[in-house]
Parts: sequence; structure tokens; C-alpha cells
Amino acid sequence: MSMSSIPQMAGGPEREDKVSLELTEEILQSMEVGLAFRDYNGRISSLDFHKASSYVVTASDDESIRLYDVSTATCLKTINSKKYGVDLVRFTSHPTTVIYSSKNGWDESLRLLSLNDNKYLRYFKGHHDRVVSLSLCSRKECFISGSLDRTVLLWDQRAEKCQGLLRVQGRPATAYDDQGLVFTIAFGGYIRMFDARMYEKGPFDIFSVGGDMSDANVVKFSNDGRLMLLTTTDGHIHVLDSFRGTLLSTYNVKPVSSNATLEASFSPDGMFVMSGSGDGSVYAWSVRSGKEVTSWLSTESEPPVIKWAPGSLMFATGSSELSFWIPDLSKLAAYVGGRK
Repeated sequence: MSMSSIPQMAGGPEREDKVSLELTEEILQSMEVGLAFRDYNGRISSLDFHKASSYVVTASDDESIRLYDVSTATCLKTINSKKYGVDLVRFTSHPTTVIYSSKNGWDESLRLLSLNDNKYLRYFKGHHDRVVSLSLCSRKECFISGSLDRTVLLWDQRAEKCQGLLRVQGRPATAYDDQGLVFTIAFGGYIRMFDARMYEKGPFDIFSVGGDMSDANVVKFSNDGRLMLLTTTDGHIHVLDSFRGTLLSTYNVKPVSSNATLEASFSPDGMFVMSGSGDGSVYAWSVRSGKEVTSWLSTESEPPVIKWAPGSLMFATGSSELSFWIPDLSKLAAYVGGRK
């Protein structure tokens, strides 16, 4: 199956040459690697899909930032960040401009980088230890970063100085909701919800994740904002109702080491959760039933990073290689002579 014919999610933006399918358990179970890039010399520490193009960016322990076009299955650009290293990378609204965190142990500045001409557009100085969380607001030019220095900083892409500082008691995980009206900070067994316009007043709600006090790794909202997930070092993926704070499900995988990050991702329709695991495997669960739908075992020993492509029946994993997973429609009864 060619990458240019990846089926789109039903309800997503329609394009004439695309097949539109609803993501079902059967389709999820059929998914396999359709494209892989194996030329990395270190583990992939971060990957991101651009929301409005077919671009993907990765950061790797080999100190490279790589830009891909999934529609043509090509690596467009490799930029080396030998001086600073690179850990987390996120697209801005522009498909060739990224913000990334360093990994050299002495300069914790965040950098706004143009991949077109390999130029730094701005430095964001403020953290004094490794940045472990980086979330960009999709509607405005603001972003939020959380660090092992126990601070969460709020930034505007157009200004070098941070716009706000919040102190935390532990490793923080941060995220904006899709509208940019709310952001969340998770640490120490709780998720704190803030109004982005009045964060100085403190959280307007605090949700418990049921006594799991291990380090927060990632926190994310579903696309429609109704759900959120939190992963922790102990290998728990908590799914909550983001309005009521009700804990809906907790999925369990192998714990991860303290310097690793357990990443999970909602499918675009919010019906499924995918996650890595401390043993390198990938798991998928149904949000509705809370049950495991499928898993893909691995020979890796660390959790892969994992992200769903916006609006597509495709997700990507990054470990020692970058893999794009798509349905194998030939396995599905509905596409091979009808259902039995």
C-alpha cells in the first residue's frame, strides 16, 4: 500500500483521492508498518506531526532533527544540533519551523528554529534543568514548558522572556487543549486545570488519578477536548473525563526507567488509546470498553515515542527507527469479498 493512499478518518477533511474509513477494532488490529526509516544512529526521543500538512519532524539521540514528507515517503532535511543536542521537538503552526529543547546538560534554553535555512529565530531562556514537557497552543503563538527544575514556564513565540512561571512539586507534564483556552499541569498524582487567561489565580480544578504518585510523563487531551490521558513512570495510562475529572480507565504496561518517557496518544476520534511500554511494545485499548484491542511486541527495551497522524488512519512510532503504521486492508473481510 502506498503512503500516498493512506485512508483518511471518517469525519475528517475529505480529499477526492482518499478513502474515508471509520477506525474500528478490526482496522486497528490489521495495522502494520508501511514505511520505516532505519538510518538513525541513536534513539528517537521525540516526534511530531504538523497539523495541516503531511510533514513529520523527529529528534534523536544522534543529535539530529529530521523533517519528513509522509505523502512522498522522503526525508526532506536533516539538521544536526551537535552543540546543544536535541530532546523534545514540536512544530509551530508553520510546517518548517520548530521549537526544540536541548540535551547537553549545560544549556537548557528552548530554540525556535527555521528548518528551511537552519537559522535560529529566537532563544527562550529560563529553565535550569532538563525540559521534560513541551506543548504548543494550536490556535495562538504561545507554548508551555515543564522542567526537572520544578518550574512550568509560559511563553509567547514572539518574545524571548517567559510570560509566566508556575512552581511545581515534582516532574511536570503539561498540555494545552485544542482550543488553547485551558492548559493542564500534572505531577504528584494530580492533574491541575488552568484557565489560560487567568492562570495566576491557580487551578480551577484538580483531578486525582487514584493514588498513582509515580512521576508524571505525558498528559494529553483528545481532539474534542472531552478526554485526557496521563502516563506515569510506573507504567500506568490513566484516562479521565476532562470536564468532570472522573477516572474512566487505567491501563497498565511495563514500568519505564526514570530517564525514559512513557508516551501515549489518542486516536483522532478519541475512541482508542495507543501507548508504548517499558519493554518496547506498543498497546492499543478501546476507550469505550476499557479493554486491550491489540498489541505489537518489540525487541526494543525502551518505550517508543508514539503519535497519531491528524485525521488519518496512521500512527508513527520512534525508537531506534521511525515507523509509520497503516491498515493492511487485505486482512479485512469487508475489503476481501465481503464479511464472512
